[in-house]
Amino acid sequence: MRIQGVDMSIDNSIGVYIHIPFCKSKCYYCDFNSYSGRDILAGDYFDALYKEIELRGAVTGGRRTRTIFIGGGTPSLVEPRYISDLMETCSRHLQPDKDAEVSMESNPGTLSYEKLKTYKAAGINRISIGLQAWQDHLLKSIGRIHDRHQFAENLDAAVRAGFENINVDLIFGLPGQTFEDWAQTIEEVAGLSPVKHISCYSLKIEEGTVLGDRLAAGTLQPADDELDRRMYHYAVEALAAKGYRQYEISNFAVPGYECRHNLIYWKAREYAGFGAGAHSYLNSVRFSNAVGIEEYIKAVADVYRRGEYIAPAAHLINGPDEVCGQSGVYGVSDASGAVRTGSAGTFPGNCGLHQEFDVIGLSEAMSEYMILGLRLNEGISSAEFRERFGADLKEIYGDKLDKLVKRGLIAADMANEGEHTSKYRLTSLGSDIANSVFIEFI
Repeated sequence: MRIQGVDMSIDNSIGVYIHIPFCKSKCYYCDFNSYSGRDILAGDYFDALYKEIELRGAVTGGRRTRTIFIGGGTPSLVEPRYISDLMETCSRHLQPDKDAEVSMESNPGTLSYEKLKTYKAAGINRISIGLQAWQDHLLKSIGRIHDRHQFAENLDAAVRAGFENINVDLIFGLPGQTFEDWAQTIEEVAGLSPVKHISCYSLKIEEGTVLGDRLAAGTLQPADDELDRRMYHYAVEALAAKGYRQYEISNFAVPGYECRHNLIYWKAREYAGFGAGAHSYLNSVRFSNAVGIEEYIKAVADVYRRGEYIAPAAHLINGPDEVCGQSGVYGVSDASGAVRTGSAGTFPGNCGLHQEFDVIGLSEAMSEYMILGLRLNEGISSAEFRERFGADLKEIYGDKLDKLVKRGLIAADMANEGEHTSKYRLTSLGSDIANSVFIEFI
């Protein structure tokens, strides 16, 4: 891989994300591309998904797949045979490593021992369970379909099915959630020995969600910032005491169980997204798929019927899509590496399957490396920066880094005399106001 003339062939492998948009009921905070009551379309959707993987797998150029992440929606809602067939399709067309991490999201209330056994036999080796909170009244208040007892039963079933790598998702800052509620949630979940990874997310209330509507109507009181930060710092300290190492702002793991797929994102590596609304970053081009379920199924069918898939590439220039009868201006980068985004939102030759693509120039690639890398506790490395981009970190960002160090937002582990590596990472204060740090690199 090359970014505007820079050799990026150090590791040519990719991660794969597969989106399953079906859910039993839309949670009150959710603004993801997911749909309740639409699983009648599951058969047609998975047929389209298998075809997209076949089409695009043929043009990956032999790149290995190091991780697969099946997300949603609620992948555990659909019949397990779809997941088995999905894994078989991935094995045939995406060249997964023998030791690839293969994760699948699930929700209590949609799992069973029989489903979990099927997932394990199909090649899923990491299961993520969305608990969110320990208290049943809080689960009900955010539209979750389960209680904590169902979570406990599903966790036990996952262990009996042979899963050793299990993540639990939690949310803090929920409306009505007290500090004591959060402390109990952390203590209970961290006390479950099968749980090797815990993700702790601060609630963000989005427009267009039930909670967003309530906030706009003045009927919801969000958690104040002080309580939010108190909850976060408690999680960091309590989980460390239980043996969970924080390796990213929101993620904690027993050493050796860090999520390898998400590390691809945080290391600004390339990935392929399959399914409705899934995002990809391949060959220096970022793009997304058609969002709606029916729209996606139709787009894949049109491309498959033609028998030809055109992979988005930076060298394709503006022009009409003569094959699919669409026209518009498409995204290309100019000589300076600046990005001009396509106004039509489609890519030539693919009948609307891909939308909203950007070519990522060198300066933007560097910026993303800094912003994403600083989310990690290990931070960013001058040696890795030089290896990735052929440039000196201090020459590019020295003034910004020095300013952030002086403000106490970043800590610098400077190279000793005769060494060539310096590292920069967020401080505790920097983690609290991380967006103020990240904006320096935009």
